[in-house]
Amino acid sequence: MLDIRNFDHIGIRISNRDASVSFYELLGFEMIADGGYDNGHPLVMLHPSGININLLGPATAKAGENVLMDEVEKYPGITHLALKVKDAQATETFITENDIAITGRREFRGTKTIFIRDPDRNVLELVGPGPSVAQLIAEHVHG
Repeated sequence: MLDIRNFDHIGIRISNRDASVSFYELLGFEMIADGGYDNGHPLVMLHPSGININLLGPATAKAGENVLMDEVEKYPGITHLALKVKDAQATETFITENDIAITGRREFRGTKTIFIRDPDRNVLELVGPGPSVAQLIAEHVHG
């Protein structure tokens, strides 16, 4: 077994630097390094929560709306990035006030979740407070 501690970062290929940086800045990420975006190296963006994303680009091809979520055919790969938020209602208000489309909703055992898209239609799941997955699994197992 590997002694894995946590995710280090998430890499997201983007097609429009300015649109993507603006979008993630709106969510609270700050660019802390430009590793050479035009040469395929990341724009490193850090959120005050400690979440680190690397925006990579520029993308040179499109594969449909989003082959991992929206198309009939389901391709292997990461389908979304889920971010835990402190307050589900405040998050939804912020998203709505900033004209970001909510493309899906889910409520499961008291946890409210909304789905949004970045400028390249990558899916972000904003998960409100509620029981953690570990708690739900423990309830199921020990039930």
